[in-house]
Amino acid sequence: MVISSKKQRKVAIFDVDGTIFRSSLLIKLVEVFIEENIFPSTAKKGYANEHKLWLERKGTYDEYIEAIIRVFIEHIRGVSYIDFLKISKKVVDKHKDETYVYTRTLVKKLKKQGYFLLAISQSPKGILDTFCKYLGFDKVYGRFYETDADDNFTGHVAELHLIANKANIVKRAVERENLSLKGSFGVGDTEGDIPMLELVENPICFNPNQKLYRFAKLNKWKVVVERKDVMYDIAG
Repeated sequence: MVISSKKQRKVAIFDVDGTIFRSSLLIKLVEVFIEENIFPSTAKKGYANEHKLWLERKGTYDEYIEAIIRVFIEHIRGVSYIDFLKISKKVVDKHKDETYVYTRTLVKKLKKQGYFLLAISQSPKGILDTFCKYLGFDKVYGRFYETDADDNFTGHVAELHLIANKANIVKRAVERENLSLKGSFGVGDTEGDIPMLELVENPICFNPNQKLYRFAKLNKWKVVVERKDVMYDIAG
């Protein structure tokens, strides 16, 4: 058995949409695909009702995002990967600085301290790579949409079971990148981040939804809320 002498790096794990980015990269991506006539204008109908219900607080954000995902999967079929990258760059160039003060400051702080920065998101990996590279992340995990022999999207997501379980991703990254969970940080905003947050020593629930907030209070996790130019640190 060969034991690596390379020193393990501490890891900080971040959700991206709604945690660092003040919206969803996928939402912005779909909007620009429609603006560029790559997706038909009628694609808006696929999520308009869920968006309206969310704005009126009669529906959930998760329902809105699920509708966006369905529209993306339906209309990305046949789109070339080159066009996808062009639209992704356009979205990131326009919105890359629309981030929360608390999390972008934490990212910079941990980066300076030598932490390995790991991003895990349900947005497409292609746009995440561009966005997270700008912020200085070392590794990115996102939904990987398959392409065919002509480099056009099929609409299928590869290894969806893996990206759906953030804890498994963290364990894989820790092993492959020679990382240590000692002194680790994790930042998330929904109950889907709980398995990941349970693995780290310093879990932070940032602008959490109700389910995550309740779980955080029970487990005395740090809760931070940022509204306008004010940050509230709510003790667990």
